[in-house]
Amino acid sequence: MKKVSIFLAEGFEEVEALTQVDLLRRAGAEVTMVSISGAREVAGSHGIVVTADKIFAEMDFAEMDLLVLPGGMPGTLHLKECAPLIALLQDFNEKGRKLAAICAAPTVFGAAGLLRGKKATCYPGCEDGLTGAEVLTDRVVVDGNITTSRGVGTAIPFALSLIAQLYDQQKADQIRESIVYGHGPAKA
Repeated sequence: MKKVSIFLAEGFEEVEALTQVDLLRRAGAEVTMVSISGAREVAGSHGIVVTADKIFAEMDFAEMDLLVLPGGMPGTLHLKECAPLIALLQDFNEKGRKLAAICAAPTVFGAAGLLRGKKATCYPGCEDGLTGAEVLTDRVVVDGNITTSRGVGTAIPFALSLIAQLYDQQKADQIRESIVYGHGPAKA
């Protein structure tokens, strides 16, 4: 079973976090929502309180296949300020292990020096935070072990990309079909 940690900080973007949790679990991954705040209850940027599965200090990340950062403000700023998380991300990157971030959160990778020589994307207006990256405007950008995405509107394609990377494209297509994503004409 693939193991994924999704990090929750006060002010995280709820859709970006919970879409990943939901779709990765549908694919069969063991997803752990990890609070970096020291408390299991974490309030998102729109006032939705989520109970994390674990707090950071309780975790052993050795078995994780993927670490995911949702965006949101001020959640992204709290992620950047979490020294143990930054050290973990740097360790994963040095070992070529999978990392992913969406919206403003790719700037955490930029601040940690993980994007040098990589292609990346982020929420419009946050591009200066992608230090060292070739900045793209694609919905999802995969460059080696790092996946980045743009925001709430790209949360589903981001999740499907992560599923394809952890499993295969067939599994991602099965999940896409099961949630009726991208079918038929768009009508109000």
